[in-house]
Amino acid sequence: MHKLAEDILHAALNAVNAKNCVAAHLTRTGNRLLAGKKEFDLSGFENIHVIGAGKATAHMAAAVESILEDRITSGIITVKYDHTVPLKIIRTIEAGHPVPDENGVRGAHLILETAKKAGEKDLVICLLSGGGSALMPLAAPGLSLAEKQETIRHLLACGAAIEEINAIRKHLSAIKGGQLAKAAAPATMITLIVSDVVGDKLDVIASGPTVEDTSTFALCLEIIKKYELAGRLPEPAVKRIRQGANHRVAETPKPGELNRDKLFNLIVAGNFAALCAAAGHARLLGYNTLILSSMIEGYTTETARFHAAIAKQVSDTSHPAAPPACIISGGETTVRIQGNGLGGRNQEFCLATAIEIQNHGNIVILCAGTDGTDGPTDAAGAIVDSGTIRRAAELGLDAKDFLMKNDSYHFFKQTGELLVTGPTGTNVMDMRIMLIGKPVP
Repeated sequence: MHKLAEDILHAALNAVNAKNCVAAHLTRTGNRLLAGKKEFDLSGFENIHVIGAGKATAHMAAAVESILEDRITSGIITVKYDHTVPLKIIRTIEAGHPVPDENGVRGAHLILETAKKAGEKDLVICLLSGGGSALMPLAAPGLSLAEKQETIRHLLACGAAIEEINAIRKHLSAIKGGQLAKAAAPATMITLIVSDVVGDKLDVIASGPTVEDTSTFALCLEIIKKYELAGRLPEPAVKRIRQGANHRVAETPKPGELNRDKLFNLIVAGNFAALCAAAGHARLLGYNTLILSSMIEGYTTETARFHAAIAKQVSDTSHPAAPPACIISGGETTVRIQGNGLGGRNQEFCLATAIEIQNHGNIVILCAGTDGTDGPTDAAGAIVDSGTIRRAAELGLDAKDFLMKNDSYHFFKQTGELLVTGPTGTNVMDMRIMLIGKPVP
């Protein structure tokens, strides 16, 4: 069942491979370029510049090169370390994620400069995927990289949602929240997006550098108050947000301020497509399959408990699906950090569910980040079953103690249940696959 769960995951990953998804949405016949349903005449453009950032952006760039190789004037993208692929024209800079570093700053400067040099008769193709926020770190005037790094660390640690984190990122940035699109004007801009955000919200994905921003300095101030961060964040960051809330610092571009006739944003891959592919493969394997939702949010341990409850209900009552069943969900949860252990939200989800389903029927649960990364570890997630906790106890491991310390990685390292995929070439949030009742050979 562990192997079958992995097979289902890989069917999903293949369906949302960033290179293939770009190639499916961006097609060319001579000078006719079709992005989704929007047609562009390439003969009307003097230059084509390719820019972008994200964990899957190198794979996206490879597709763009194969389509537009003879027309690309220049290109610069930033990706996470070890998430690159060979490219012929487009330059790649590898940088830090989730905490930005100097390489990311250098890449962001080059991306912004490329956008600024584009003229009215130029086409800018921007490639964005999850991780783009951290990989395009260009601090607003008066802020340093170190101050942005410290701000992001506190936001990640306090349990803030990605929308809240990105709202603050945008207002401490010189490139996010529509500012990249503003810099590229009056050029035409096509943005191709691999979404890693619940609901595929364009102004949240990679902190929305090419769309008008609906968040405000006032909202950022509310977020700081909500998590009691005023005394912990760097003073220059808090000062800028307070000044913005008092209308003493210019806001990010708001609805109606950018030329929408020149901006085209197209999502080429997302979580729901991955879930549908997983469900299709599970049905081929003989499972009665149900997709719960691609929009699961909330604290990781609480989300784990209700998933475990569904798995146990299926096992005991055949509802909402009769065994052998496959229950699938997606989205992105948030970890409450209490200890100083090592792990990520997917590994923590698996540890929490393993505790809940111990010795309960025949259940296997996989949870993984579709980008192949879960927290600051080399694992994508983990795979557990009804016997995980019993086997761990035989090794002298106290699962609840590891959970309390947020040390799921070292727990699964010892039980041998880490899921390690390496970079996957996509990034569409997380996936959870629960198999219930498949007969054991």
